[in-house]
Amino acid sequence: MRKLIDWVKIFWRTLSRPAVHLSLGFLTVGGFVAGVLFWGGFNTAMEATNTEEFCIACHEMRDNVYEELKTTVHFSNASGVRATCPDCHVPHDWTDKIARKMQASKEVWGWVFGTIDTREKFEANRLRLAKHEWHRLQTNDSLECRNCHSEDSMDLTQQSPRAAEAHRTQLIDGSKTCIDCHKGIAHELPNMAGVEGW
Repeated sequence: MRKLIDWVKIFWRTLSRPAVHLSLGFLTVGGFVAGVLFWGGFNTAMEATNTEEFCIACHEMRDNVYEELKTTVHFSNASGVRATCPDCHVPHDWTDKIARKMQASKEVWGWVFGTIDTREKFEANRLRLAKHEWHRLQTNDSLECRNCHSEDSMDLTQQSPRAAEAHRTQLIDGSKTCIDCHKGIAHELPNMAGVEGW
């Protein structure tokens, strides 16, 4: 223990002493360049993990939820606009994106330990995973949905009477958010037996 304390003291003394052979200008420019390199590397890594290719690189996502997505209007439609995994599961604003990436680091832990590495394990955990995602979307007022869908741009006259009424009375007045009514819009619903409200 004593050796560790001595090592920490030496390390701290070295760090806290002024540089003898380096100018302040060199340290400032060097710090700036190091900061730019760190930021560029960090942002590049974050964007690389924010692609559909990254999301479906593991078979858990590719063989389960991605296959389900391919059968929905979010994947193939008349307008040719396609939502990718990050569009629905990662906020677009930088601060919200960072917070979501920090939450997702916990999901990596589950991948490492094979929590859902078989179809059977995935199905056994589907309700828990869905509830987690629904809660996240309810908490952030379906932020990811609103990145593409805007109630100001909705033409309620083009919707079914039931949908138009729901959007007019519940979405616009704020009593509900998108995910409250649109669970299962891009993925199969889990077994909802015993779930309150179903």
